[in-house]
Amino acid sequence: MTVPTKRICLWSGPRNISTALLYSFSQRSDTEAVDEPLYAHFLRVTGAQHPMRDVCLAAQDQDGERVVREQILGPRSSPVVFFKQMAHHLVDLDMRFMKQTLNILLTRDPGQMLPSLQQQIGTPTLRDTGLAKQCELLSMLREWGQTPVVIESSDLLLNPRLSLTLLCDGVGLDFETAMLGWPAGPKRFDGVWAPKWYANVHRSTGFHPYQPKRTPFPETLKPLLDECRPYYAMLKDSAIEV
Repeated sequence: MTVPTKRICLWSGPRNISTALLYSFSQRSDTEAVDEPLYAHFLRVTGAQHPMRDVCLAAQDQDGERVVREQILGPRSSPVVFFKQMAHHLVDLDMRFMKQTLNILLTRDPGQMLPSLQQQIGTPTLRDTGLAKQCELLSMLREWGQTPVVIESSDLLLNPRLSLTLLCDGVGLDFETAMLGWPAGPKRFDGVWAPKWYANVHRSTGFHPYQPKRTPFPETLKPLLDECRPYYAMLKDSAIEV
């Protein structure tokens, strides 16, 4: 009897340790890791001027519907596929494909996340954070009868073993100790944008202990922080308790 592939989509915002979580799942004995398959689609549709834009557009399929059909829902040889996804990449797409995937939402306090995002893209907007889209996904998935796992980045860093155990339980997997660490350096499944975005995680061999930012919050980001707070509060209220 053929066992259906578990297709797990992690819907994150940027600067949310999503790459570390991708690396964690890649260490499982049963899992294939896939890095942001909808990124080129997002860049094409929105015209967003992200770092390494042209390189990304050349490296990936830019047709989001085809990516969904052939990569996310297409045939796979492993029992589990873990797709690291950015929530804000969901533009001009029929999102009903998520009825066939197991879905995780990864969030982070915008007071901690926004300064890091600003360093990468200059002038972030609410769309860039993915927070509003994550709340939309949470409501939509619940209306479909799903119970998506919501996890807060700081909780994962404070207690990786317990967080990963609860996360695995939420998607019907057994926790594997191998998920707590990975080899340093680039990975074969990294997106081509890794040289710009993944420097810190490439130096890591596991989840770093949580350390809140101590530097003053930039004045220029405070209006955006106010926009973000109600969305983050909704996600935080729904997060698994660690």
